Amino acid sequence: MAVERTLSIIKPDATRRNLTGAVNAKLEEAGLRIVAQKRLRLTQEQAEAFYAVHKERPFYSDLCDFMTSGPVVVQVLEGEGAVARNREVMGATNPAEAAEGTIRKSFAESIEANSVHGSDSAENAANEIAFFFSGCEIVG
Repeated sequence: MAVERTLSIIKPDATRRNLTGAVNAKLEEAGLRIVAQKRLRLTQEQAEAFYAVHKERPFYSDLCDFMTSGPVVVQVLEGEGAVARNREVMGATNPAEAAEGTIRKSFAESIEANSVHGSDSAENAANEIAFFFSGCEIVG
């Protein structure tokens, strides 16, 4: 398996509860390195553009509202099979179905406020990373 990069977002429900360090600890314990990180508050326009793939879905508006409701931490993770590894550590979207020890099982409040986002493919990871970071902001 190759070393790759993926995007991770610590969502407003987790930043509100001061869980950034706890989430990062789980990521690092899983062998992922944080090679870029910043805390920001998404504008409505940024949230709508980032989640545009879901525009026709019934949850789109609520998702954009939630993602702009407080600060998020966007970060680039690096490691062997980083996309799949991050998704494994995050756990199922629905925290009730997530495996013990995963981020969502440990910290999510609901299926909507599930604490983290992670890229679902290497192609999407590259696009999502470029959405938030310039090359010089990523330090390997």
